[in-house]
This record gives sequence, structure tokens and C-alpha cells, in this order.
Amino acid sequence: MEGACDRWAMPKDSGPRDEGQADAASASALPAWRPETLSAQGLGWEAPPFQELAPPIHVATTYARDADGVLPGGRVYARDQSPAFDQVEALLARLEGGRSAMVFASGMAAATAVFQTLGPGQRVLAPRAMYWALRGWLLEQGVAWGLEVELYDNGRLDDLAARAHRAPTHLIWVETPANPGWEITDIAGAAAIARAVGAPLVVDSTVAATVHTQPLALGANLVMHSATKYLNGHTDVVAGALVTGEPDGATWQRLRRVRSGGGAILGSFEAWLLLRGMRTLHLRVRAASESAGAIAARLARHPGIAEVLYPGLEGHPGHAVAARQMRGGFGGMLSVRLRGGERAAHNLVGELRLFKRATSLGSTESLAEHRAAVEGPGSICPPDLVRLSIGIEHVDDLLSDLETSLDRIASR
Repeated sequence: MEGACDRWAMPKDSGPRDEGQADAASASALPAWRPETLSAQGLGWEAPPFQELAPPIHVATTYARDADGVLPGGRVYARDQSPAFDQVEALLARLEGGRSAMVFASGMAAATAVFQTLGPGQRVLAPRAMYWALRGWLLEQGVAWGLEVELYDNGRLDDLAARAHRAPTHLIWVETPANPGWEITDIAGAAAIARAVGAPLVVDSTVAATVHTQPLALGANLVMHSATKYLNGHTDVVAGALVTGEPDGATWQRLRRVRSGGGAILGSFEAWLLLRGMRTLHLRVRAASESAGAIAARLARHPGIAEVLYPGLEGHPGHAVAARQMRGGFGGMLSVRLRGGERAAHNLVGELRLFKRATSLGSTESLAEHRAAVEGPGSICPPDLVRLSIGIEHVDDLLSDLETSLDRIASR
């Protein structure tokens, strides 16, 4: 294995050392820079021989051996050892306060890899309200895999605890804030329950995006991100990631084998784009959160809105917990329920001019969708709900688009 300084010129030998994987032992050698600085400079890495501030794109799939069979570069095959992953994994691990990270071909690939480390007959607890595609995978492919899947009520630690103690539990999954109602689960409380029953706690922290919450510091064992969303933030990459504080643990080693054997590998250019996006992570997320808070407060007073679902509002059921475990904001996602019901929700999405009618979240542009229609048959999303992903446009323009559209549908 080549040394970090052979590949990168970095402050105090701060690059990864273990087969290109993010490693806190090396990342911790950095000065005590704040997360904004670490993101903006991509940990400060410079690529030899030209000391490039933007990393090269590594496209090689295999690596040469010496005549005696030694690998001078320390790499065998790019499926699980690509240097394209090194910097972005190291940065994400550092931002989450973890010791190692893995990038995947998508958020779904990262999430399902966690469940694939379990065996038939093992029991999983997951929230009723969660990312719809993963919920569907759990209840279909996960069950077909042999998992026993039980759903608990979001934000209710009493319900989670009762179900966790009812039978042997092998994994607890938390999504907070949870899509699309943005329910909040107390991560520290869930971690205490998980420890009591001997189950790992995995947190989908896509919406908090490392900027607002660090689940590992609150007791989680693994953090999952759909990196397609806020981490990349430019609507041009599909990616996923996992972060751990225990890279030598059996679960993390199984996850490495699942990623390598399953082939859910992020492409080199996509890894490069993801790192590029993460350089502006804190600016984007904080701007979106600030605008989302202002929009939520204004829409909560609008006569056409029956309810605004946003954890930053004092009336939100999870506000007190969110205020404890989220710092610097409450995220850029909110949902509104229309007094005019499903038809009004459809009409609002159709009237919007600045918001893009598209499925995703966490990018620079603001998006709106009638979530129940997108999820389709079997959706548990209220039919009067419109999900809004707030971007980084001027907040007054976004408010004008929403209020003008609400006025138009009210006048019909």
C-alpha cells in the first residue's frame, strides 16, 4: 500500500491509509478546522505532481504488479479499491465525526446493503413513515430475503421500545427528519433502546445532511445518506453513502463485502462530482434551511393552508427534540396540507412557476410535488399534501410564487 504522502500533499499526512478508505486516525491529524473549512477545501488535499486543488478523475479499473507479484500502488481492482473514492469518503467521515465511510451507486444501494448484512429470520424495526422506495423494498424484497420487518410509529420512543423488547431485534432503522411529514425521532433515545436490546442503530440522515445533525455523536452505529440529495446538491449525481465510527467491526466488514460483491459501486466521475458538490455543502444547506423556516412561518398563517409540517415550527410535535439534536437550522424540507384537499394540492403544484415540478430534494433549485400521486397505490401520504424542497433562490421570490399560486387556486 502506497503512503498517503505519495499520492497526496496534505497537511500533516492527513489522507486515508487503509486501502483508500476514509480513516479517522489520519483525518484527525488535520488542524482543528471547522466543518465549513473542511468542506470548502475538501480536507485541503492537493494532488501531485502538479498540486492540483481539484482532484484528478481516476478511471483505471485495474492496477499493475511488479514482476514478483507485488502491488506497488497497493490496489488490485477498482470495484472496491478505487482512488476515486478516497477524498470524498475521508471528507464525509470527518464531517460526520466517524472513522470510515463508503460511497455507493445510490442511496438505495447504501440502505439496502445494510439490510443485506442480516440473515433470514432476523428482525428489523423501521418507521412507518420513511422514504417510500426503501419502505417498499423492505416490505417486499426484504421480506422475501427472509427478514422479519416490523414498523413502529415515528417519534414515539415508547412504541419503539415496546416493539424492540417484544422479541429479539437485530437492527433498528431511524429516519429523521422523516419523509414526507418530517417527523422527528430522538436519536439518543433510540440509541439507548438499541443498546438495551443489543441491536445496531442505523440513521438515515439525508435531510440533516451532516450540517444539522451528527447521529454517531448521539449514539448511532451507522449513518446513511442518499448523497444524491444535499451532499451533492446539484441534480447531477445519483449516489449513496454509509459512515461508521467502528471500521474494524464485523458489520462494517460485511458491508465492505456486500458493496464489493454486489457491485453497487459509484463511478469515478460521479465520485468527483459528489466531492465538488460537497465543497459548498454548508452554504447551500444553511441557505435552504433559513428560507424553509421563513416559508414555513409565512404559510402557517395562510388561509389556504390547513397545516405546515416543518420541525422548525414550535407547534410541530417533534420541535423540542429537533431543537436538541439539530444545530444551525431545521432543514430545507417542508410539506403543506391544503384546506381544499387533494384537488387543491394538485392545483397548487400545477400553478407554481418558479418551483420545478420534479421528484427529488436537496438541490439548488426548489422543487414541489404532490407526493401521494408520485408514490402511487398504497401510499400512506395524505392526498392533500404537497412536498416542498427549498433551494437557494431568493426567499422572497419563492414566497411570491407560493402565495400567488395559492391565490389563483382560491379564486377559481
